[in-house]
Amino acid sequence: MNLVCGVDEAGRGPLAGPVFAAAVILNARHPVEGLADSKKLTSRQRDALALEICAHAKAWAVASASVEEIDSINILQASLLAMRRAVEKLTVTPQRVLVDGLHKPRLTMPVQAIVRGDAMVAEISAASILAKVARDREMLVLHHRHPQYGFDRHKGYPTSAHLLALREHGVSAVHRRTFAPVRVLLGAPGSP
Repeated sequence: MNLVCGVDEAGRGPLAGPVFAAAVILNARHPVEGLADSKKLTSRQRDALALEICAHAKAWAVASASVEEIDSINILQASLLAMRRAVEKLTVTPQRVLVDGLHKPRLTMPVQAIVRGDAMVAEISAASILAKVARDREMLVLHHRHPQYGFDRHKGYPTSAHLLALREHGVSAVHRRTFAPVRVLLGAPGSP
């Protein structure tokens, strides 16, 4: 039996909040219909599919890397760290890991990076959905703590409303200080 695990992340581009990753080993006996790149689905479709994935996958796990880790090691390394954590949390050890994108986390089993894998590989699609749903839920929690930023609407992405809120209210503890728009507001070295 060849256990293939799909891995993807959510939240590399936002100015606030952790980056999440998920790892999924699907069960061939219980296929999940409608899997697709999470960005192509509505939040309602993602939520419904996440329930199906969690109910029927052979194994799944979600992990994250904190804002502090993102600022300390950079967003790419933090994404890879979250991916590694997700794979290591699996209750079943995969024989092979397929990751969306160009970069691979360091793991003990063979890893292959697949550009646009979230649109082509069911396991990666499933992982992209779980990572996005988990991150969106976390951003709703952060919205309740910091409602002035509107995280419930833009999930931390650099929309004009978010940038305006940042200028009005300043930088919160959940903002990524190394990201240019935030760095500029903090007047940090290296800002234009």
